[in-house]
Amino acid sequence: MDKDPAGSPGFVGSLRTLGDSLLAILQDRLDLFALELEEEKLRLIQTFIWISVAVFSGMMAISFASLTLVYLFWEQARLAVLGGLTLFYAAALVAIVLAFRRFIARQARPFAATRQEIGADRACIRSAT
Repeated sequence: MDKDPAGSPGFVGSLRTLGDSLLAILQDRLDLFALELEEEKLRLIQTFIWISVAVFSGMMAISFASLTLVYLFWEQARLAVLGGLTLFYAAALVAIVLAFRRFIARQARPFAATRQEIGADRACIRSAT
């Protein structure tokens, strides 16, 4: 007589099915993580390009505007213009740094979907026990 009824996979079969399910879950999470990593890499590259273009353009504009103002006021108020430009650029730097900090604070956390899925998996496991 067989101890297992026909069609029952037995203990080893159940362990094999459980292992296969766990590996499938792990593979799904790793695929999601890889996708999010690729998205983060592209976002970082795009951000770097935009920042580089903005810095270059801004520096060129600031340089030529400053040279023009100093040239126009060379005889009358050269030092006053240079001091005013210095104060203006310092204030602009503070405003840019504060705006950039707000921008960084509003960004989504990296790998949020992966974290959410792993949290859901843990909650499912906790509720099953």
